[in-house]
Amino acid sequence: MSNDETTPGPRASRRAAKPRKRRRGLKITLGVLLVLLLATGGTLYWLYSQLDGNIKGVDINKALGEDRPEKLPTSGQNLLVLGSDSRAGAENKELGGGGSVGGARSDTAMVVHIPEGRSKAVAVSIPRDTLVTRPECVKDDGSTVAGKERVMFNSVYAQVGPACVVKTVEKMSGVRVDHYLEINFAGFKDLVDAIGGVTVDVPQDIDDKASGLHLTAGPQKLNGTESLAYVRTRHGIGDGSDLGRIGLQQQFLMALLSEVKSQDLLGSPTNSYKIAKSATKSLTTDSGLASLTSLAEFARSMNGVDPASMETIMLPVAYDKIDPNRVIASEPQSGQLWKAIREDSTIPEEAKKSPATGG
Repeated sequence: MSNDETTPGPRASRRAAKPRKRRRGLKITLGVLLVLLLATGGTLYWLYSQLDGNIKGVDINKALGEDRPEKLPTSGQNLLVLGSDSRAGAENKELGGGGSVGGARSDTAMVVHIPEGRSKAVAVSIPRDTLVTRPECVKDDGSTVAGKERVMFNSVYAQVGPACVVKTVEKMSGVRVDHYLEINFAGFKDLVDAIGGVTVDVPQDIDDKASGLHLTAGPQKLNGTESLAYVRTRHGIGDGSDLGRIGLQQQFLMALLSEVKSQDLLGSPTNSYKIAKSATKSLTTDSGLASLTSLAEFARSMNGVDPASMETIMLPVAYDKIDPNRVIASEPQSGQLWKAIREDSTIPEEAKKSPATGG
């Protein structure tokens, strides 16, 4: 028998070896891919857990019990949005207008009404200097705080906490609050920086030594520190009262929402993470929204709402006759406004007019 018939030649050996090399190479490739997938999955899970853990939740339903207004008869939704402002500590004192004020307060409050259909929305600002009746509330430690008349609206948060703010809003308006969302202003500064700033049309020159804000009228792109001073300023606009800056706060919120919506988040995962990290660090929500999944689902349901078309209204108020530095809800305008929101109906034009304007 010839040598060719009994033993494979060099070429045959090479041909036989190739499938084994391919199989070995395929196994190595699959192994590397598996390791990368596991590593990426672990990283994604870690990132998700970190962002998810940033969000703080408040069980509003448990705190308020059953004594609440009825839900809307439609699929409309009402959100109470608070801007909480703590100026204690060296970092916050540097953020424009910190001064020597300590403690946390609800510096900004808006009831955002999203009618059935989710194609438009209206934001009603409640001036922080409004005198309200605070209902009896239960604090986080279980102790009960008696109700009290003629208290400043922003003192409710500082003295009793967010659940009592929700209860106060529900009692004064008869509007059921479906969700609660609180934005910490220090974290808000980082969010503005993460999205690269926000452009606003400054209505007039602002020279406010208290907040450290100095701007000329016209379109201005504000960084985080400037934005924080912009929503805080009260001495650089109008009559120096809280009413004067409400228009700035509403304007800035719409500009911020529009800027976030216009960002190419899918095109820049790194930037998306920075924005998400800043946003979640500054958020406290009701327990129904206190997760990335719940927030994402809610955001998707709101996708049809264009921030540029959102209507902004200040709760109609009048100067208090006993203390002219305070305001009270003006009737019949405020009653008409809240009734329209309760019924998910068109807000009458006269319900949008406030006797006290802060101008």
